[in-house]
Amino acid sequence: MVQNSLGSSWVGSAQTAMRAGVVTVEDPIPPGDELVEIPRDTVRIMIVDDEPTNIKIVRRYLENAGYKNFITTSESTQALDLIRQEMPDIILLDVMMPHVDGLAILEGVRRDPKTRFLPVIILTASTDAQTKESALRLRATDFLHKPVDPSELLPRVSNVLAVKAHHDHLKRYSQELEEAVALRTGEVEATRQDLIFCLARAAEFRDDITGHHILRVGRYSGIIAKQLGFNQKYIKLIEQAAQLHDVGKIGIPDAILLKQGKLEPEEFEVIKQHCGFGKRVILPLPDAEWQRLKSHTTIGSKIMDIASSPVIAMASKIAVTHHEKWDGTGYPLGLAGEDIPIEGRIVAVADVYDALSSARPYKAPFPREKCLSIMQEQRGTHFDPKVLDAFVARVDEIVSVQIEYADLA
Repeated sequence: MVQNSLGSSWVGSAQTAMRAGVVTVEDPIPPGDELVEIPRDTVRIMIVDDEPTNIKIVRRYLENAGYKNFITTSESTQALDLIRQEMPDIILLDVMMPHVDGLAILEGVRRDPKTRFLPVIILTASTDAQTKESALRLRATDFLHKPVDPSELLPRVSNVLAVKAHHDHLKRYSQELEEAVALRTGEVEATRQDLIFCLARAAEFRDDITGHHILRVGRYSGIIAKQLGFNQKYIKLIEQAAQLHDVGKIGIPDAILLKQGKLEPEEFEVIKQHCGFGKRVILPLPDAEWQRLKSHTTIGSKIMDIASSPVIAMASKIAVTHHEKWDGTGYPLGLAGEDIPIEGRIVAVADVYDALSSARPYKAPFPREKCLSIMQEQRGTHFDPKVLDAFVARVDEIVSVQIEYADLA
């Protein structure tokens, strides 16, 4: 195991080798990428020493080994700024310097998030044990005594660069994995959204051939949630879940759902059943049916993932409660006030506005002002006052969505 004094331990045996012009490290992670190579002519080495002669000596040793890119300074006061500006691959740092000593520079390097993992080899003429202890406590990568012996300097620089290469390689690999996961997550999210929309539209096409109603209600619900102060994750969730609010229409006969004119009381009782139908469509299966389904592992696992989705859980609440009223006179449960889930209260406002402002088999669309007037009359009876107020506060955005998803077909 190679132990890096920056505080990271590398799993596995990082075998280092010196080739002509190349620093290498065997890397068992990930499988298939067996070797990380750093061409020496691309390595950027920074040397900080108050004695220009010492800089020249160390640089000559390294140049003879094939290294070509150097940043050097004998002004310790400028070292930290230069390090942040140049971001070298490795720093060779003297300790005993006027104005700002090497330990103070090392401390500054480790304190800055941008530079804290840069490898630093301490070069010093001091034989004081306390100096070495302080340097290692500040997480110096390695420690060499002056006068520098090239037979010791070159392998140590090579080893440190190999460990850095391994670290950089793993960091890049991790970033690539994160990007791949983000891409896949986006694809899964897009697929889920498509499935939600298809399921919602299957019901909505019963009486809305464009399917725009479900999109408008989803967007209206997101706008209301934003005005109420919910975070972006919740806003996105309710925009999706609200689209399933009327999925229970699948279970309503056409003769009632598409009837021109006023419904008879018994017909309205059938219409009210769509809330319960919606819950049954969305919610997970009963335990006994789950057990049978889980015997088919592939399908079972996929459906269980859907059933545990936050979108589905929210959609179930919305399907059941979006016809409840603030004063308790709604259906199917007769809930009142804050006993009605906030999602149901939000979608109630969004759904009623869309119903009022859209053409239906039994009515023409109402103008915006008439819609708002009707809804304001039901503030505190049908609608949660704060939810209706949030809707009205964003009415310009509501109208923009209404125009974007207008039923023109």
